[in-house]
Amino acid sequence: MTGTPKGGDAGLEVVPQQDLKASENYFNRELSHLQFNYRVLMQARDESHPLLNRMLFCCIFSSNMDEFFEIRVAGLRQQLKYGREVPGPDGKGPQQVLNEISEVAHRYVEEQYRILNGVLIPALRDENIHFLRRREWTSRQAAWVARYFREEIMPVVNPIGLDPSHPLPRLVNKSLNFIVELEGKDAFGRETGMAIVPAPRSLPRLVRLPDEVCDSGDNLVFLSSMIHAHAEELFPGMEIKGCYQFRLTRNADLELEDDLEDLASALRGELLSRRFGDAVRLEVADNCPMPLVEFLLRQFGLTERELYWANGPVNLARLMALSNLVDRPDLEYPPLSPAVPKAVRGRDSIFDAIRQQDVLMLHPYESFTPVVDLLRQAARDPCVLAIRQTLYRTGADSEMVEALADAARRGKEVTVVIELRARFDEAENLELASRLQEAGVIVVYGVVGYKTHAKMIMIVRREAGRLKRYVHLGTGNYHAGNARLYTDYSFMTCDDAMGDDVNKIFQQLTGMGKALEIQKLLHAPFTLHQRLLELIAREADNARQGKPARIISKFNALTEPQVIRALYEASQAGVRIELIVRGICCLRPGVPGLSDNIRVVSIIGRFLEHSRVFWFANGGEAEVYCSSADWMERNLVNRVEIAFPIQDRRLARRLRRDLEVCLKDNAQSWELQSNGDYAQRVPAEGEPRVASQMALMQRLGAKS
Repeated sequence: MTGTPKGGDAGLEVVPQQDLKASENYFNRELSHLQFNYRVLMQARDESHPLLNRMLFCCIFSSNMDEFFEIRVAGLRQQLKYGREVPGPDGKGPQQVLNEISEVAHRYVEEQYRILNGVLIPALRDENIHFLRRREWTSRQAAWVARYFREEIMPVVNPIGLDPSHPLPRLVNKSLNFIVELEGKDAFGRETGMAIVPAPRSLPRLVRLPDEVCDSGDNLVFLSSMIHAHAEELFPGMEIKGCYQFRLTRNADLELEDDLEDLASALRGELLSRRFGDAVRLEVADNCPMPLVEFLLRQFGLTERELYWANGPVNLARLMALSNLVDRPDLEYPPLSPAVPKAVRGRDSIFDAIRQQDVLMLHPYESFTPVVDLLRQAARDPCVLAIRQTLYRTGADSEMVEALADAARRGKEVTVVIELRARFDEAENLELASRLQEAGVIVVYGVVGYKTHAKMIMIVRREAGRLKRYVHLGTGNYHAGNARLYTDYSFMTCDDAMGDDVNKIFQQLTGMGKALEIQKLLHAPFTLHQRLLELIAREADNARQGKPARIISKFNALTEPQVIRALYEASQAGVRIELIVRGICCLRPGVPGLSDNIRVVSIIGRFLEHSRVFWFANGGEAEVYCSSADWMERNLVNRVEIAFPIQDRRLARRLRRDLEVCLKDNAQSWELQSNGDYAQRVPAEGEPRVASQMALMQRLGAKS
């Protein structure tokens, strides 16, 4: 038996040499993704969250699962369809993964409805918030519903009888529909037996009954209940034997060729097809008779493996509207009041503040307003000559977009690199591009084949007879809404070398030519991946030499096999590695002789953990980066990303403290076990409770 003695002394247990590429050393990406969704669902059980926020987590789980089926499951099915069955690092082929997904996802969905029906709805009822079923309606409520149905629903609903001349229509992705069993003959003497009723997307899925027809509290009715109650009015003279809701999920991934002549036009065409991609999942009310279910499965080319029974509404994501329908601030988190960073507080000019020192902010605990003000001031400043910015997701009513348009109208040279392929924001980004072009902004769509995911602003200003560059670099999108919900770092500097690097990256995005030499930034797809491997290897070398060696990294996902192998090698060398990975993690921690020194935690809380920070001990001279990139193949190889160094020691120490708070979390964190399970951390006996998000909020001066 060959290997290394554990502890290095003869006679001790010998740990076998590990094959770093062995499939058992990697978790499956898709199954790890599902586990993240489950951790989100578990927040609906967590009584430390306010009740309406717990309901929101239940809805977010549905939304996450929708996207998982639309993209990840659809992609696996496409591999099978076209014979592209390539196993991942974990060794599992697409069919095996689909089988395991089906088993796990069914279990999770059943748990979701158990939580909804057995925990959340009773808890809401205790707060005098009621979801009224048809059997619970009073005569006054039933009369109001009848009037609402005739005035608001019936005029926009288009029932479709099924017969040889009316086959099952192409149903829109994720739309609410009803399959209706009929008996009798219609006006033309047809005896069809079945019909489909698509619920228009313009109709709310949840309606609050007016106070005058209720005794007290908030009383809500599902659209599905109203349609069930009055289905016979859609089919006059026919007898309704049954009416059952169902929902179809389709492949929503967009496939664009790399040699497109007009990306925008091609994308507009693809967006139309997204609503009618291949079927991947069927959700059906659990009281629907099996013959009708089998009919639907045949029509959509699905099997019972893709069938999900719904013990309640089939479109739970639409219940996010609940908090807007009831006025119960006592059941929600109080609004967050972010702190204004000391570096910019009370200053008239953001440029003056940045000239004095680099500025680092952590949103949402610290305000996003200084970033917006940077663009606003640049738009109005006569000394500013040019502005360049990347936009991935920004929002329909973005103040930043208005500032960019204002700058262009004032005669400044404004260039915006818009990523049209930001998933599910494509249509909004196309509209945004048109608005900016109308204002005189030069709009570039980035590089075909490489999504532009880097977050960069560069402002060129004339000062004392010379040009000076000010830059903003971030880990998150230029989206004010996200900045209130996602944790992300913002960094503002006028460092000449960084300004030159950002300028060169914009040149590569908007022009053509060889890759330019970058001084300080790490830049995917050119230098980031290789340098990351080198930084990990350096820690391993330092550990072998007895120097301080430690890695703390925080990001959203870890899937890239070379990076995982490098981390395994560093662990074997004795490097202490602590990873804060919100979502997918394919690395297996805690395996003797392989990853003994690696710990992986996931934090799920009020805010979506989104910041990316890479901290390397570097023998005692810590090297720290923030980045737009996760440690995934797509980010490190197939996207335009940046990682930017935090050179100010004061700011670097601040980042280290932030990371340490996350590692101490024993209230909102889950620890990944070597068998692939996640164990929720709880305070040990006598140990204080640490909720990292609350701790950071308090330390940075935010109020809620």
